Amino acid sequence: MPLVIEVAAALVQDEAGRYLITQRRRGSHLAGLWEFPGGKREADESHEAALARELTEELSATFSVREKVETVRWEYPDRVVILHFYRCRHEAGTIEPREGQAMAWVAADRLGEFEFPPADRELIRRLRAAPGRPG
Repeated sequence: MPLVIEVAAALVQDEAGRYLITQRRRGSHLAGLWEFPGGKREADESHEAALARELTEELSATFSVREKVETVRWEYPDRVVILHFYRCRHEAGTIEPREGQAMAWVAADRLGEFEFPPADRELIRRLRAAPGRPG
């Protein structure tokens, strides 16, 4: 039975409509690929609580977690990842990567220029087709 990992990821947009993306760190699963920030859910957490915690741990700032945009289940050879994407809003503090990861604000129509994990590709396609609003 493969390892099943539940992940919550944030769709954060700035005033210009650009999305916040981060690059996976060396030594992590899918290292070097770009992703929407977030992380694994602990056993006692809701997806929303996990996402708020992970965003603060990774990016120093406070975010509000809003509505779920979609859930994607993706099977890799050694694991199954279930990604829960939420629309989020920056509330307070300066957004700064705390774990040495690269970070970028990217317009929806430019997301295709970055290499994302296969599980994110359909969402990326939809974001590029409707740049003003995810989902």
